Amino acid sequence: MGKTSLKTSPLNIPGRLAWSGMELIGPLNLLYQLNRLPNPNTTLPLPNKITASLYLIHYANRAIISPLLAAPSISPIHASIVCSAAAFNWVNSTCLAAWLVGYHVPVPGFRTDGSEDGDRSAIATCLPYLGFGLFFLGMVGNIVAERTLFRLRREEADKLECHRRHQQGKKLLPRNRYSKVYVLPPASGLFRFILYPHYVCEWLEWIGFVLVGTAVYPAVVAPEMKLAPWLVPAAAVVERLRVPLPLPAVVFVGNIVASMVPQARWGKKWYLGKFGRERVAGRAAVLPFSSWL
Repeated sequence: MGKTSLKTSPLNIPGRLAWSGMELIGPLNLLYQLNRLPNPNTTLPLPNKITASLYLIHYANRAIISPLLAAPSISPIHASIVCSAAAFNWVNSTCLAAWLVGYHVPVPGFRTDGSEDGDRSAIATCLPYLGFGLFFLGMVGNIVAERTLFRLRREEADKLECHRRHQQGKKLLPRNRYSKVYVLPPASGLFRFILYPHYVCEWLEWIGFVLVGTAVYPAVVAPEMKLAPWLVPAAAVVERLRVPLPLPAVVFVGNIVASMVPQARWGKKWYLGKFGRERVAGRAAVLPFSSWL
């Protein structure tokens, strides 16, 4: 995500361009695959279209609005980071698209008789609605927390700019006043107990996405797969509930959490070093009242 970019590397790419480009790979590839993979004589079911739309809505903010319009500044990002992020987004969106158009990986033991309802249970009918609400609750929280950080950075930068002008007694040369301006959000609102509520809210978004994805039912019975150990408990639960396992969506959430938790822990350490324990006020990184997370 650019945190490890070399400050003077000739392979650094301007932050806004790099961030937007590597994130746009996902939604653009999803749209391409959804257009190319399905049988021309078939139409995607409504739950499949809704699930795909949620992915596109998230990335409209993440790849366009946030980096290009909302962020005060984005530090240059090394080309290696851009390429690895673009590769992940391509693989991830391809897996999601293949799942949504019918290349399903059903839960081991999940049964379908070929009818529209198949073997769905009562709880399976409720989960997509719960997921829909959770997705938008998480998205709103993510945007509010992120925009709060952007606002605080702008306010701090404006104060510094005013101080510089007062000290120098003349108009300063044009430059990006927001670059490398860092702030510690006050311990209030979404930042009351944790330093990275925007991370947690994004996880809620994608958990909601998984729940909405349970409405995407396998069309045919496929051979059972040997799941990764960390997926076996989830598969057992959803099989008992007779809910299809949206495997690509579940793996997506696992990847996101696995990559963002270390970053949040590193960020807390950085906050402590720069602003001190007193100002951090005992806040955790992503899990309230946890010294490790």
